[in-house]
Amino acid sequence: MARILLIETSTSVLSVALSEGGTVVCERISEEPRQQASLTAPLVKEVLDGRGLKVQDCDAICVSSGPGSYTGLRVGVSTAKGLAFGAGLPLIAVSTLDILVAGVENPSSYRYIVPMLDARRMEVYTAVYSADGKRLTDIEARIVDAGSFQDRLGEGDVLFVGDGALKCKDVLSHPHAHFLEASPLAGNMAAAAESAFKDGRFENLAYFEPFYLKDFVATVSRKALW
Repeated sequence: MARILLIETSTSVLSVALSEGGTVVCERISEEPRQQASLTAPLVKEVLDGRGLKVQDCDAICVSSGPGSYTGLRVGVSTAKGLAFGAGLPLIAVSTLDILVAGVENPSSYRYIVPMLDARRMEVYTAVYSADGKRLTDIEARIVDAGSFQDRLGEGDVLFVGDGALKCKDVLSHPHAHFLEASPLAGNMAAAAESAFKDGRFENLAYFEPFYLKDFVATVSRKALW
């Protein structure tokens, strides 16, 4: 039975959890925006302190690998790599879209599940999954229009889930289309992390990088600097 520290920082909702044997035993969630850099380490400490543990008492560190917020992913992966290196633990990574799908209740009610992470305007990070959680298409950055996913919708009920789902509701008007706003949470990484641990699917600590999908684009603040 593996004890795994789980860290999810890919969106505006930050969460840290601890799983034992694939079951979540402690979780902390913060919805304060843009606080990954300042709150990730304190939440890790809260979760471990809540069980009377230290990082060294874990068997592995698991982090969401992206896609998602550039800054959030950078903070999460840096934190996870630092903890893993310092404690001599293996690093596990789980796709952010896999985490969203794992959090869906009653997935068998749908023919397909389509996680959507907001990528500004009408663009989302997305892929198509079967009801049993198998990814059927590559992860992509996709601009959603009236013709998007019509082939899947023609086959049966489709759940669009994530922080990018609701903005597509008017565009994807179809009797088989269902929409759920949700965030990827650390607790929903537990099963995938346990499976990866058992199979020995670990990341290279020196070379692992988040799956940003798109290059970071810097913007100029409109606020006066002086």
